[in-house]
Amino acid sequence: MKKQKTRQGGFPLAGSLKEKTGHLLSMLKDMKKAAVAFSGGTDSTLLAAAAFRVLGSNAAAVTVSSPTLPEAELEDAKKLAALLGISHVILSVSELDLADFVSNGKDRCYHCKKYRFEKLLLWAGENSFPWVLDGSNTDDLQDYRPGMKAISELEGVRSPLLEAGMTKQDVRSLSREWGLPSWNKPAAACLASRIAYGTPITREALLQVEKAEEIVRAYCPSDTQVRVRHHGCLARIEADPRIMKDLAAPETAAAIYRALSGLGFRFAALDLAGYRMGSMNDLPADRR
Repeated sequence: MKKQKTRQGGFPLAGSLKEKTGHLLSMLKDMKKAAVAFSGGTDSTLLAAAAFRVLGSNAAAVTVSSPTLPEAELEDAKKLAALLGISHVILSVSELDLADFVSNGKDRCYHCKKYRFEKLLLWAGENSFPWVLDGSNTDDLQDYRPGMKAISELEGVRSPLLEAGMTKQDVRSLSREWGLPSWNKPAAACLASRIAYGTPITREALLQVEKAEEIVRAYCPSDTQVRVRHHGCLARIEADPRIMKDLAAPETAAAIYRALSGLGFRFAALDLAGYRMGSMNDLPADRR
């Protein structure tokens, strides 16, 4: 299986959404059979919908279930796959078996992504799928994403949205046009992304983050972004600036603090800068 090269810097030249969509569907049709790495997020849901449109039963959605995936996200992936009508497989793996991941260096995502996609490729080979599809889009090139390097190293893995030149806004616009409920779903990331680099990743810390975010989200509208960053005994809450005053209200703040302290955090702080994607990457190495 040879990785297909794309045009000009790894993805096609910009065009209209209609042109990009046509290129995407044509590309998928040429693959004849493919498995989508399916998280249930906006990108992978659109990719799965597109693959099912042109490949039908020759498309499958495969969700990697691991300690880094919140239970709510797994359940959402199941519901979305059922809605799309695509065959859905749950593949259980654990990155906690990988020492390079557990040590939580700045290349953590590289080791995680490579490990996950090696497992996906193994499953695909056993089930006669020549391609495994990743949901990256062109906006992902603008952030620190060591996982994308891992993808580029693996034969048999392709990123059709990226190859078609689709931005995140393109993905949301087409998802809305196709009536996908995920069109405005807030971006998600694995639970490990909340833990400061250099702090070993444990099942307990991942569960602590998952429960902490469930607590904070209970006080937030469903369409807003929330992260609880894990800095040892400190829980740093990042939220949409529009709702920060609500979270800081005395009674709400006190209730959140009581609940977070029950999870083992000694301190809880509301980050005045609000939610920022990849904010952990901005911390100096000696202050994580």
